[in-house]
Amino acid sequence: MKVGFISLGCSKNLVDTEKTIALFKEHKYEVVQKPEEADIIVINTCGFIQSAKEEAINTILEMAEYKQKNCKYLIVMGCLVERYKKELQKEMPEVDLFIKYSEYDSFWKQISDVIESRSKENYNLYEYTDRVITTGKNYAYLKIADGCSNRCTYCAIPYIRGPQVSRKMEDIICEANKLANEGYKEIILIAQDTTKYGVDIYGTPKLSELLTELSKIEKIKWIRFLYAYPETISDELIKVVKENDKICNYFDIPIQHISDSVLKRMNRQSNGESIRKLIQKLRKEIPEVTIRTTIMVGFPGETEKDFEELYEFVKETKFDKLGAFSYSKEEGTPAEKLKEQIHPMTKRSRYRKIMELQQTVSKQNLEKYKGRTLTILIEGMTMNKKYYIGRSEMDVPEIDGIVYIRAKEKNLKIGEFITAKVVEANDYDLICE
Repeated sequence: MKVGFISLGCSKNLVDTEKTIALFKEHKYEVVQKPEEADIIVINTCGFIQSAKEEAINTILEMAEYKQKNCKYLIVMGCLVERYKKELQKEMPEVDLFIKYSEYDSFWKQISDVIESRSKENYNLYEYTDRVITTGKNYAYLKIADGCSNRCTYCAIPYIRGPQVSRKMEDIICEANKLANEGYKEIILIAQDTTKYGVDIYGTPKLSELLTELSKIEKIKWIRFLYAYPETISDELIKVVKENDKICNYFDIPIQHISDSVLKRMNRQSNGESIRKLIQKLRKEIPEVTIRTTIMVGFPGETEKDFEELYEFVKETKFDKLGAFSYSKEEGTPAEKLKEQIHPMTKRSRYRKIMELQQTVSKQNLEKYKGRTLTILIEGMTMNKKYYIGRSEMDVPEIDGIVYIRAKEKNLKIGEFITAKVVEANDYDLICE
């Protein structure tokens, strides 16, 4: 039988999808790209915020239409199912199987009970290690922990994925070695909070030690980590990044806000002063550091004064990369019950102002690279063949900008590291030769 996959949401979800693909392949199913060719369609859903839930519902309904054609089984898994399985079962009878995240320990058994499986043996998706990497041959995500123990008042992740559970360091290193031997040049460490990696199993943060061990893998050229919470970025971690050439000088720090009153209502463990000091320290210790952040506008009770403080902070700080989103009222979270919910139009207006500001800031930041030489990882070509497409150390795939390299040389290879001179800067991208 032929099976197709759709993965929605974050990179942590994508890793689960990649393991699911490998599991089906192990049982001799043929993987196809087009849903009209699939006997089985598997959708891994996100249920983090309202827009993600809407995307998941629309995708399920769209794929359900293929049940009238070739598709025999429609399977839906992941975070949306974890939150709303009973409601989904009632409203979507066209779906043959819903698998909650908390049911991954009996993953293959559930599938076997629904489809004609070649094996009734159970496979625990939590512990299953094989993956079919779907991000190309240059980079792969490496999940070092799942769940979250931070309990920010707006976030549903702890209720979906539970408290943080870190993987053993030796297991992570083993997987990284496997990826390196398969030819992947860059590994990207992911968790809901990478800086608290190891606290639950070792009693203390172990990200610095993990990075040091991973950097010893000869075939890996770039290592980076995402979702580093500001309060747990230690001097030791900064030193490890600074002194190790393989670890990208890149910090992804989701600060969410800068107003102390907003941060307190969010139950964040940092405050405006500590965030400012951290950014100053990073730029002093690592002059070439790239700092990315994520901020939220429209959190309940966010006043015009709070927003202006945030706006001025973004303007002054000039983050290299910045993403923003409007607060989404999520069922079961403490913030759902907070008074002074912000009007949707106000949230949209504040979001637009921040992103327009960051567009200007980004262009200014990139202008300073004109005339400089960067190391670029080649990842493809434009459709018209006029440019190669690549990324610098400053760019996370699918999130940040890209680098266009004028194709004077016709023999560059995908996966090759080159040096290129910056000749032009756009709002978010660079042009090199």
